[in-house]
Amino acid sequence: GPVVAPRPGARVLDACCAPGGKTAHLLELFDVDLHAIDSDAARLARVEDTLTRLGLSATLAQGDATERDWWDGTPFDAILLDAPCSGSGVIRRHPDIKRLRRPSDIAQLALLQRALLDNLWPLLKPGGTLLYATCSVLPEENRDQIRDFLARTPDASEQMPDGIAWGQVSGAGRQLLPKVDSHDGFFYARLVKAGR
Repeated sequence: GPVVAPRPGARVLDACCAPGGKTAHLLELFDVDLHAIDSDAARLARVEDTLTRLGLSATLAQGDATERDWWDGTPFDAILLDAPCSGSGVIRRHPDIKRLRRPSDIAQLALLQRALLDNLWPLLKPGGTLLYATCSVLPEENRDQIRDFLARTPDASEQMPDGIAWGQVSGAGRQLLPKVDSHDGFFYARLVKAGR
């Protein structure tokens, strides 16, 4: 929670927000100025329906997070990037992924994730935090993606919160592997922007 909700009133972006579960959860737990975007209008409508049903509010906008035409120019204290990914960590619950994904999809998704990271990073205030997450178990989308981002982004550093030990160390992040009768596969990395 404090990773993406650093203080009351913090300006937080939930990029790639649909279907809205994390958006709603952040609003239920924290007093933040939440902005949420998604490129798909129909999926964004689901986010709005969820927030309305729960009596929550956020600034919603349809927009491509690899572009900035949706952004008002005010930097964010924190950004949650639950990036589009292969879904390889949720195959046991969604076995159709094995039939729907092609090997070439992984390289295309990695390029999209790179574009998202590179476009969103400048929108973060100095001292701000970007939490990168996927429901993938593939290094190309996780460990390698963050390693390459840190190598080309001199004002970014990995800073995992103390006392959080979910999953195993995977480069600059942590990887949870799927467990029977338990959780799905998941990756997360906390990136902090220099300055302040």
